[in-house]
Amino acid sequence: MPEASPQTLPRLSLPIEGMTCASCAGRVERALLAVPGTVEARVNLASERAQVQGSAPVEALAAAVQRAGYVVPETQRRIGVEGMTCASCAGRVERALAAVPGVASASVNLASEQATLRLLLPVEDSVLAAALARAGYRLAATPEDGAAEEAAATAKLSAQRRDLLVAALLAAPFLAGMVGMGLGQDWMPNGWVQLALALPMQFWFGARFYRAGWAALRAGTGNMDLLVAIGTSAAFGLSLVLLLQHGGGHSHAQGDMLYFEAAVVVILFVMLGKHLEARARRGTGAALRALLDLRPRTARLLAEDGTEREVPAASLVVGDVVVLRPGESVPVDGTVEQGEAGVDESALTGESRPVEKAPGAKLSTGTLVLDGRLVLRATAVGGDTTLARVAALVSAAQASRAPVQKLVDRVAAVFVPVVILIAAGTLGYWLLAGAGVEAALLHAVAVLVIACPCALGLATPAAIMAGTGAAARAGILVRDAEAIERGQSITLVAFDKTGTLTEGQPRLAALHPAKGMERHKLLNLAAALQAGSEHPLARAVLAAQRQEAGVIPAVTGFRALPGRGVEAMVEGQRLVLGSPRMLAESGLEARELAEWGRAEATAGRSLAWLLAPQAGQVLGLLAFEDALKPQAAGAVQALRDLKVEVAMLSGDSPAAAQAAARALGITRVESEVLPQHKLEAIEAWRRDGARVAMVGDGVNDAPALAAADLGIAMGTGTDVAMAAAGITLMRGDPALVPAALDITRRTYRKLQENLAWAFAYNLLGIPLAAAGLLSPPLAGAAMALSSVSVLTNALLLSRWRPAKPGAQASRA
Repeated sequence: MPEASPQTLPRLSLPIEGMTCASCAGRVERALLAVPGTVEARVNLASERAQVQGSAPVEALAAAVQRAGYVVPETQRRIGVEGMTCASCAGRVERALAAVPGVASASVNLASEQATLRLLLPVEDSVLAAALARAGYRLAATPEDGAAEEAAATAKLSAQRRDLLVAALLAAPFLAGMVGMGLGQDWMPNGWVQLALALPMQFWFGARFYRAGWAALRAGTGNMDLLVAIGTSAAFGLSLVLLLQHGGGHSHAQGDMLYFEAAVVVILFVMLGKHLEARARRGTGAALRALLDLRPRTARLLAEDGTEREVPAASLVVGDVVVLRPGESVPVDGTVEQGEAGVDESALTGESRPVEKAPGAKLSTGTLVLDGRLVLRATAVGGDTTLARVAALVSAAQASRAPVQKLVDRVAAVFVPVVILIAAGTLGYWLLAGAGVEAALLHAVAVLVIACPCALGLATPAAIMAGTGAAARAGILVRDAEAIERGQSITLVAFDKTGTLTEGQPRLAALHPAKGMERHKLLNLAAALQAGSEHPLARAVLAAQRQEAGVIPAVTGFRALPGRGVEAMVEGQRLVLGSPRMLAESGLEARELAEWGRAEATAGRSLAWLLAPQAGQVLGLLAFEDALKPQAAGAVQALRDLKVEVAMLSGDSPAAAQAAARALGITRVESEVLPQHKLEAIEAWRRDGARVAMVGDGVNDAPALAAADLGIAMGTGTDVAMAAAGITLMRGDPALVPAALDITRRTYRKLQENLAWAFAYNLLGIPLAAAGLLSPPLAGAAMALSSVSVLTNALLLSRWRPAKPGAQASRA
C-alpha cells in the first residue's frame, strides 16, 4: 500500500500541564517528535497545548510527555452500555473502548451496566457508540440525576415484566406437560400447537440471543447469548425435524418425542433470571440513588430587596443567599448568616441525632432543616458540593475493580470457547456410546445452557456495589475495591490522638508565668505568636486572650517550626512558643517551672513553653486540656473485639500521651512524634509483619495515611488527609473506624462467597450436564438461579448497620 502523505495523517490537540517557559515547550516538542509515527509537533506555551500530526498512538505521546517531566491531564467519564449479559461481554466492551483513540483505559461494571473511561482527549459519543456497535453493544444514555435514572430503570423493568408475562403464557402448556410427565400423564399439547407456541418464543423473545451472539461471533469471541442461541436452536431444530417426519400427533406418539419444551423453557428461565438480576441490580445501586435524590430541585432565593422567589436549585451560584424553612432540604453548601435550627444530617453523615446550627455554621447540600428559619450564603454549588463529591466517590468505588477480578477476566476470556468444545465433546461421546442423535444433542444443549458465565461476571461488582452502598449510608466512604481488600486484612490500627481520639478543641487550662513575668503579659505574647495560626492550640490561646481583652503586640518574621512550635520577632526580641521537645533543643532550663511542668504533664495536659532564646530565658508555661471523645473508648474496645491491635501516635509529651492512652485502654503508644516519625512508626510496624491502618485528620497525618496499608481519614479533617486515605469517615466519630473494618471484611467475604459459588456452579454443573444428569430446562433454571443467588447474597450486605456501643454489628 502507498504510504500516507503528511497532509492525510491525523492531527490532534494534546493538553499539556506543567510548562513554565519556552525551554519547557521545546523539551515537550522534542519528546513528542521522538515518538515513532510523529511527523510534526508544535507546542503552544500560552494555550498549554501541543498540535501533533502523525500516526503515533495518543497513549505513547502521553507517556513521552510524562518522561519529559510534564503531564497530559486525564479526565474521567462514565457511560452506560446496553447489551452486556456476562463476564465475557464486559471484557469485550473494555477492549473495544480502550482501543478508541484518546481513551487511556476502560473499566466495565457488569452489575451497573456502566463503563468508566480514563480520557486523554475528549471523545465524542458517536465515536464511542461506533466502537461499541462494532463489538455488538450499544451506548446508553447516562441519566443526569437520580430521578431520571430511577424513571429509566422503572421503565426498563416494566418492559421486562411485560415480556416475561407473555413468555410465561406461551410456555405454560409446556410447563404443564412437564409436570404431567412426572405424574405419568401425557399433558403435552399437539405437535403443531407446540410449534405455534415455540415459534414466537424462539424467534421473538429469543431474537436478543441471536443478535448478541452474532455480534460476539463477528468480534471473534463468545458470550452467554451465543451459548443460549446455539443450545435452544439445536433443541428447536431437532424438534422441527421430528415433527415433519412423524406428523403432529401427541409428543409421545409412536415412541417419538418432541423437544420444543427444552428450547421454550430455557428461554423463559433466562428471561426470568435477567429480570430478577435487573431488580437485584437496582438494590445494589440504591445507596447511590438515595444520595443523588437528596438534592432538592428548587430553592428559595433571597433578593437584595428582601423578597423571596423560587428558582431551580441548579441555577444557584456561589454568593447567592437562600432562605430555608422547616422541612426543606438544603440546596447548596453554605454558611448560616441568620437564624438557628436543628438539622438532620443522617442521610449524608450517618449521624442520627439532629445537629444544632447557628450563624457561622456550615450546611451541606441534601441535609434537612427540622425547625427554625435559616438564611444561608452559598459557598459551593453543583459538582463542588460535599454531596456531589460523596456521590462521585461512591460511584467511583462501585465502578472499581477488585484485584481478584483479574482472575475472573482471564477465565471469562476463554470460558465460552472452552464450553463449546466441551459441548461438542459431549455430543461426540454420546453418539459414540450409542445413545442416539436426540439424546446426544440434548446432553450437549444442557452443557451449553448451564455454562452461563453471568454469575462469574456479577460476583465481584455486585458485592462491591452493595458493600460500598451500605458503608455510605453509615457515613463511611470507601474509595475503591482495593481499599476493601486491604481493609479486610488489617491487624493493627494506629490513631493520631488530637482531633481523632480527642475532641480536637483544646482549651487553655493553666498558665504559669516565670518570675518577673505578669500573667496577662505572658498570655498576650503567646497570643501574638499564635495570631495567624489555625492550629487547635493556637485557637485555644486566642480564645483565652479574647476573654481578658488584652492588646496583642505586633509580630514580624513569623515562622512555623513543624512538629515543634512557632517563632517570631515580638517587641524587638525573638520569641519561640513550642513543645517540650523545643525546650530540650533550645538548651534552656526551666528550673522554677519544672515542677509545674511535671504536674501538668502527669495530669495528661499538653504543654507549650514560651522562650526567649537570645536572652536565655524561659518566660512561661501554658497547659492545654483536650477532652477525649465519648465514643473513643468504645471504638478501641470494638477494635479489640475484631482481633485488631490498637496503637496511638501523638506529638504530646510522654506523660500526656500515656494519660490519654490509659483512659482508653491503649498500651502501644508513641509520643512526641513529628510527621516523619509517624511515617517511620508505620513502616516499622509493617516491617514487623503487621497490616496497618492509620487514622488521622490533619495535613501532618497525610504521609502516614499514604504509607499505611490503609489510610482512614476523618471527614472533619483536611482535604489533604482525605486525598491520601482509602476510606473517609464523614463525621469525626472514632466508632466508625471498627465499623469501616467490619464492612470491608463482610464485603470481601461476600465477594469470596460469590466467586466460590460462581466457580463451583460451573465446575459441578457442566460435568453433570455432560453426564446426562441434567435436562436443558433444568439446566436453564439452574443457570438463572446462579446469577440471582450471587446478587441476592450480595444484597444481604444492605442490611448491615454499624454496631452500637457494646454491641456487635448487625449481621449480613
